[in-house]
Amino acid sequence: MLFKSLEFKLENGQKVKIVEIPVLEEDNSYRFMLNIHLQLFIANICKESKPKSLYNFRSYLKHALKWKDYESIFQDNRLKHNA
Repeated sequence: MLFKSLEFKLENGQKVKIVEIPVLEEDNSYRFMLNIHLQLFIANICKESKPKSLYNFRSYLKHALKWKDYESIFQDNRLKHNA
């Protein structure tokens, strides 16, 4: 799975970086849901009085999504034993 990161400045000039944002295919049914959660996550960061400089989106999703959905997004498709 591919991950991206997002870096931006808040109104007060502080830099904030969000890491481990999953990149999903265009036809993936979870893509829209992830975009909405990312927007909500960014909005919550902007509302904080003392935001941190680094956030992990994957750990946020662990608490925000149902476990079944989280596993479906982050499932590991690697083959075992090089088969």
